[in-house]
Amino acid sequence: MSNNPTNHYDKRIARVCEYINQNLNQDLTLERMSDVAAFSKYHFHRVFMAYTGMSVTRFIQLTRLKRASYRLAFESEKRIIDIALEASFESPEAFARAFKRTFDKSPSEFRAEPNWPEWHMRFQFQPKPYGEITMKVNVINFEKTNIAFIEHRGAPEKTLETAAKFIAWRKATGLSPVKTSKTFGIPYSDPKTTGPEEFRWDVCGTIDTEIPENDYDVKAGIIPGGKCAVIRHTGSYNNLDTTIYAFYREWLPNSGEEVRDYPCFFHYVNFIHEVDECDLITDIHFPLK
Repeated sequence: MSNNPTNHYDKRIARVCEYINQNLNQDLTLERMSDVAAFSKYHFHRVFMAYTGMSVTRFIQLTRLKRASYRLAFESEKRIIDIALEASFESPEAFARAFKRTFDKSPSEFRAEPNWPEWHMRFQFQPKPYGEITMKVNVINFEKTNIAFIEHRGAPEKTLETAAKFIAWRKATGLSPVKTSKTFGIPYSDPKTTGPEEFRWDVCGTIDTEIPENDYDVKAGIIPGGKCAVIRHTGSYNNLDTTIYAFYREWLPNSGEEVRDYPCFFHYVNFIHEVDECDLITDIHFPLK
């Protein structure tokens, strides 16, 4: 048996894929998938994306559509509406849209004339390409940190509105001043794989005093201390995911380390209003056990 840790991660993701295949009629929650993979739910979705090139939600839908395509081709007596409901779609219309988007044929067209060679191409999963990424990873002991924070819930595109609200609180109170305090962002889920209604991101600043009641929804919290792997990302925030996915696929499985049950988080060393986008510096922290 191979002792290659990368292979060990491959097996954990393969175990999830097999579980999905065997439980398509069940409620396949993030918590359940994380348990099967033996990963924290805060990291599982990114590890899965790094290894398969797609979100676990998309993989589940694609697997259900795969079964539906068999039903359409080989069980002509089954009604399309029943196949749609079995595939966990709320309506035949939603099923038809997803099916055509995936296979370039409507369910009825596929039933009449399946294109199996083209169909097979839809299931050739490829990991996300990273190109040549040189990762300098430092393992540190992150000290427990008191923070003031605002919780953002909703579309990732609106996080800057929440950040502006936090800046306004800083200026109005003089607490956690941006020049002398650290600024963090804590994404509790991946914006590329999470629906807007489920996305949460906290914008935070270090603080050494109590937080008075306020109209900005700023609360007191902590970032727990412990071992962290840290990568310095230089450049646009839009490319953070490239560094993050590379960490989960390349460094982590070969390091012998395991991620802790706390999300990765960002320390914003400088800001877009201070430097050009290409000169932005963000330290990405991955909590380790």
